[in-house]
Amino acid sequence: MRILATFSVAALIAVSNPSAARAPDLSTCDEAAAQFFDQVSQATQVAENDPAPAAAATPDAATPTAATPDATAPAVTTPAPAADASAPPATPTPDATAPAAPATPLNIYSETGSDKLAPATAGALTRVYVPNHTSNTVTVIDPVTHKVIETYPAGRGPQHIVPSFDLKTLWVANTANQTRQGSVTPIDPTTGKAGKQIPVNDPYNMYFSPDGAQAIIVAEAFKRLELRDAHTMALVSTIETPTCLGLNHADYSADFSYIIFTCEFGGVASGKHGQTPLKTGAGPGLIKVDLKAGKVVDSLTFTKPGMPQDVRLSPDGKTFFITDMINDGAFMVDAATFKEVGFIHTGKGAHGLNVSRDGKYLYVANRGSNRMPDRAGGPGSVTVINFETHAIEHTWMIPDGGSPDMGNVTVDGKELWLAGRYDGQVYAIDTTSGAVTKINVGIEPHGLTVWPQPGRYSLGHTGNMR
Repeated sequence: MRILATFSVAALIAVSNPSAARAPDLSTCDEAAAQFFDQVSQATQVAENDPAPAAAATPDAATPTAATPDATAPAVTTPAPAADASAPPATPTPDATAPAAPATPLNIYSETGSDKLAPATAGALTRVYVPNHTSNTVTVIDPVTHKVIETYPAGRGPQHIVPSFDLKTLWVANTANQTRQGSVTPIDPTTGKAGKQIPVNDPYNMYFSPDGAQAIIVAEAFKRLELRDAHTMALVSTIETPTCLGLNHADYSADFSYIIFTCEFGGVASGKHGQTPLKTGAGPGLIKVDLKAGKVVDSLTFTKPGMPQDVRLSPDGKTFFITDMINDGAFMVDAATFKEVGFIHTGKGAHGLNVSRDGKYLYVANRGSNRMPDRAGGPGSVTVINFETHAIEHTWMIPDGGSPDMGNVTVDGKELWLAGRYDGQVYAIDTTSGAVTKINVGIEPHGLTVWPQPGRYSLGHTGNMR
């Protein structure tokens, strides 16, 4: 998520820590791209990567802090279906055949367990990569020792570190703060070093087509999605999203037939004192995109206007969870009907979403603020939601305040790493006890990634793996 600037363009897709340091509209798909879209629903395979030697680490300081006890979990509100009193009781029909064995429940995260590292990640260094948005740098951390290894220059305004579909490259999305100087920077995960920047206007975030052939650039300032070659970043086509203000984060349906994006600013008015919800005239909070058709096919306006943020699909593929930074929780949307079906209150400034390594829990990073930017030391926290019951299992407060944002989970699932957006720190959070270790980085760290990650392929963002 970024600060909304005043601009008039058609397009899609810092607070410093005291202790720490548009483009013309383009054509639609060509014939080659159209052939790729015919394969949208097919299964994908990831090519293997050759192993490479590891690099040495340089130590730095980390500050462990004790965890704050769990906060009381608020209730979940879900609309109850109306009963049908006129329906007669069902009458069993005799069947001489033996019943079929029950089908195995769907679990879209079945291939992201700790024992599911793909061969393509062989040789990748175990690292955490942190984009420091205002410092224009990337900080590299050893997650085992919690020590900073190095910090090197990135492009202008880095927002997210995005694992490629084939798991061989980490892309730094440099937005250049809504100018035409944006770029993406490739990082080789076998060395941890950055390569040459590739010009790409306004790459706030990045996702991938279901076959991995194309990168989907979230060009927020231009209100469009740019489909580019996943390796060269050559532009193939665009999908205009004129009604989606603040095109932001995304996730796919279980069968990859569509992808939904949040519209961060459709429900708020922004001013010098931050963002306030609109009482009338709120735009959509979500849009539904058919990549094969190359267009937006549906939209959803939430019952409570706010600032929708991250998106994650439940393991059974039935429910999307969408955080809202103004409403301090997560909306639930039925994946089949694309209708709002509930809301879970989590904590102030609900923002990033990550799935536990066993696929049973959803980690909600609550930034501790309903504004951007804001002061350091807010009441940041992490809420743990049980996917099956929708119950809140834990709420872990960041000791002495913080602003947990985006991140990911280690391979073994024992730590959740999150950027501290307004505090110039990152947090390594023990997923058993909630204990927090704070590590100083640059100014305004945002979408960090932990690498490698288990899974067959990356769908984008900081590592949405399946």
